[in-house]
Amino acid sequence: MDDKLRILLCEDDENLGMLLREFLMAKGYNVDLMPDGDKGYKAFLKGKYDLCVLDVMMPKKDGFTLAQEIRATGAEVPIIFLTAKNMKDDVLEGFKLGADDYITKPFSMEELVSRISAILRRVKGKKDIEITMYRLGKFTFDTQKMTLTIDGGVAKKLTTKECDLLTLLCQHLNEILERNYALKTIWVDDNYFNARSMDVYITKLRKLLRADPEIEIINIHGKGYKLIAPSADME
Repeated sequence: MDDKLRILLCEDDENLGMLLREFLMAKGYNVDLMPDGDKGYKAFLKGKYDLCVLDVMMPKKDGFTLAQEIRATGAEVPIIFLTAKNMKDDVLEGFKLGADDYITKPFSMEELVSRISAILRRVKGKKDIEITMYRLGKFTFDTQKMTLTIDGGVAKKLTTKECDLLTLLCQHLNEILERNYALKTIWVDDNYFNARSMDVYITKLRKLLRADPEIEIINIHGKGYKLIAPSADME
């Protein structure tokens, strides 16, 4: 009868890993701690997790590789990266792999808990969205299944961030989606790295939607984005 949310924590620093595990468990989570990427992947395949916290620099298999393998299984579990680096390229690489957030060492444990809570609220909250289906030109967008399908073809599975961002764009169809509003709604914070992450996801959505030339996402300088589509029936 354990209904606690489960977190997969992969951290090769034994002391930090134990501290994080104990702190998260004290906050009410069930936490499995793995010391490297190989053990992390094996644990992921055996268990059902609500969120993964992955250190980027790990032995045997780094956090980026582990995230790729997790995504390759089709799982859309939220992922947070822990990194000792503060290089823009590393952060952007993480977001390209479908990460939901990152946190740079050193960090406060309360900050990590805050990030985890925000992501889980957003993911769980999507169950309460009344509109579950959008029709955008030739596409059908299912927000619950997180899929995008063109003319009854094979459904393309979206990541959590792709689904959240496309949902906001659909809610503001042919209107301006303000950049800061999107950042605070999806990423919680409108800092530089999150803003760059959103640009990455906008580019990914453009590529997914380009099969229909009547659909486009345009930049509105100094304001945000606008999803332009000939129609969008909602169910």
